[in-house]
Amino acid sequence: MARKYNHYCPVAFSLEVMGGKWSLTIIRDLLTKPQRFSDLLKYSANITPKGLTEALRELEAAGIIEREDSGHREVWYRLTEAGEDLRPVVEAMKEWGLKHAMRPPLPGEVVHPDLAMGFLTDSLNKKARMLPQPATWLMSFTHGGTYVLSFDGCRWTTRSGEADNPDVKVLVSPELWATFLAVKRSERDKYIHYLQLIGTPERIEEFMQTFVMMDRCSKPKEA
Repeated sequence: MARKYNHYCPVAFSLEVMGGKWSLTIIRDLLTKPQRFSDLLKYSANITPKGLTEALRELEAAGIIEREDSGHREVWYRLTEAGEDLRPVVEAMKEWGLKHAMRPPLPGEVVHPDLAMGFLTDSLNKKARMLPQPATWLMSFTHGGTYVLSFDGCRWTTRSGEADNPDVKVLVSPELWATFLAVKRSERDKYIHYLQLIGTPERIEEFMQTFVMMDRCSKPKEA
């Protein structure tokens, strides 16, 4: 339950409405698309079904989310207009977290590949990380599915699924990938050899130049 701050301030008012432990992560997930209870439970690790129910009720009472009964014994949750207005708040928190609070995952901490790929895509675009040519990289996670990271010459995009003839295929666990991205660029050469990279030497080098300080690592062999 959100706490009461007992002083007159719009920041305090906002925290009283959405300052619950899970409120912002629920809003984060609903900003992508409407979700079912089971979907939200999967992404909010360590929350109990009872805790999620209480958090959803509080957000609904505050006018931030609303329920939609599909008629097939499924209830979908979506953001209201007030909830959508929180998008820049969540985006700012994401950007701040990427810049100031990132760290490798702790033992037992759940890493969701779709969230990790989304954060990576945002970061690449914000930093205007460019390649000399379009590229398609297939991220094949040991658990969590496959994702396609693409550069079209201007912007980066990501989607779930497969890709025909990707320029580079990366086989890695979600935890190792999150660790690789969380450490400083100058330290990533310690982890690059744990990634299985499949592609021509030229395209693998292109991948490595995007993420690794090349003068501190040796190029992996073509798979």
